[in-house]
Amino acid sequence: MKRIITATVRNRSGVLNRITSLLQRRQFNIESISVGRTETEGMSKMTFVVEVEDSQKLEQVTKQLNKQIDVIKVSDITDKAIVARELALIKIVSNGQLRAEVQGIIEPFRASIIDVSKDSLSIQVTGKPDKVEALIELLRPYGIKELARTGLTAFVRGQQPNTDGSFQSLLG
Repeated sequence: MKRIITATVRNRSGVLNRITSLLQRRQFNIESISVGRTETEGMSKMTFVVEVEDSQKLEQVTKQLNKQIDVIKVSDITDKAIVARELALIKIVSNGQLRAEVQGIIEPFRASIIDVSKDSLSIQVTGKPDKVEALIELLRPYGIKELARTGLTAFVRGQQPNTDGSFQSLLG
């Protein structure tokens, strides 16, 4: 089963290596990882998409991640209401005649052309991974010269309604 795990960590040398090594030793396949600074000085947030065999292994690795010195908080946010985005840069084979056609394809995805050369177009798209994947598949027939994806970045939505109509924060 695919899981989305976030970790708030101290922004120090070697933290990423220690965490990915721990996941690798437990034989978790990291499908994507994104890391960046947060709103708090000296802190970073990591978002992992991992393939996990069962919930027991997931609980085990979550506990081991929490034991790491530089890890502040670990959360499995897969089943929560989340905001999740990915960025992809896609370079395709193109010429002057195809540019208008490609523009028509990428417009519904709110993607944009960010670089033009005589034989290629570079396109930027952000959104949910399935949206990014759908655009890549539509552009594949044009000939993808290069593709770079950031991996998923996500966090839990601020507040969600309870069944009784009151609100609770999912951040706790």
